[in-house]
Amino acid sequence: MKIERIEAIPYEIPYVKPLKFASGEVTTADHVLLRIHTDTGIIGQADIPPRPYTYGETQASIVAVINSIFAPALIGMDPFRRHAVQQVLRRTVHNNTAKGGIDIALWDIIGQATGNSVWSLLGGYAPSMRVSHMLGFKEPEVLLEEAQRFGSEYGVTTFKLKVGRRPIALDIEACRVLREGLGDDVELYLDANRGWTANEALEVLRRTEGLGLSFLEEPCDAREAMGRRRLVEKSSIPIVGDESVPTSGDVSRELLSGGCNAICIKTARSGFTEAQEILGLSTGMGVDVYMGNQIDTQIGTIATIVFGAAHEATSRRAGELSNFLDMADDLLADPLVIRDGRIDVPEGPGVGARIDDDKLAFYRLDGAPKA
Repeated sequence: MKIERIEAIPYEIPYVKPLKFASGEVTTADHVLLRIHTDTGIIGQADIPPRPYTYGETQASIVAVINSIFAPALIGMDPFRRHAVQQVLRRTVHNNTAKGGIDIALWDIIGQATGNSVWSLLGGYAPSMRVSHMLGFKEPEVLLEEAQRFGSEYGVTTFKLKVGRRPIALDIEACRVLREGLGDDVELYLDANRGWTANEALEVLRRTEGLGLSFLEEPCDAREAMGRRRLVEKSSIPIVGDESVPTSGDVSRELLSGGCNAICIKTARSGFTEAQEILGLSTGMGVDVYMGNQIDTQIGTIATIVFGAAHEATSRRAGELSNFLDMADDLLADPLVIRDGRIDVPEGPGVGARIDDDKLAFYRLDGAPKA
């Protein structure tokens, strides 16, 4: 089997409401659907989310690097030779989500070719994943209402609170209102998206002591190395690396330097192959991991579920799997369902994301992709 052709298809689907976080916001899912065609007729697919404020990638840059650099180098290669493909991709620096999408699509091909689900090929540990829902920058009482609705409607009992974009006092008040309103049985953790300094993060931890927070994710920029190390040493809860750890090498740097002591894994930027390296490194060093969200579509969410549910360590905690509910539509032919706080692993060979071609035709961009 050989790779015959690679398509990078830009498309746009609006969000029902803007999604805001300390490092930016999105109003439209201006993603790229990747399709890798083989000479046997099997097509591997993946969804690629551009995040210019995090990794420097735009929709236009993803399409360009795939069409001009990656596709010419990969056409003619055997898709089963994943590590040989990885070496080709690593010749080009950065472009994390473009590389991640290619790897996921190759796994999709391998699963289809062998008649196996990628979930089972990766390990097949659990048939579903527990869901964590992200709460954004709203008044504390509105956040509480949203969390209570997700609890009653979907059975969700784990929530990530986005912080770091407004005065610290408001973030602290939101933590207090959520804990008092949801009770002690609901898990809460914070994500500052590099929005604070290390000293500000220490102040927040001091003032939220006793609220039972599980994690603090990416509180400050990784370049604040001494501050991050001091924060990890003084914090009573794990400090999670996210934007600072897209590759296994980055994970090694942050863990060994003391910049974090827990890891958020995102398949959109790591694919499955690099995510396995990150997971093995993390579990070998005895640090907590959980599956994060790159503001993924349902297609991207399936990839997160497939990887997260395949491994014991990533199945222990809820994965961030609900952002697609904020989209006005999706390309997936068989929509995901959150039931009793969980999403099932899709059945069938490959990754399991079946595209509605009519929707793709409607949302795809015929002209030049957005810069």
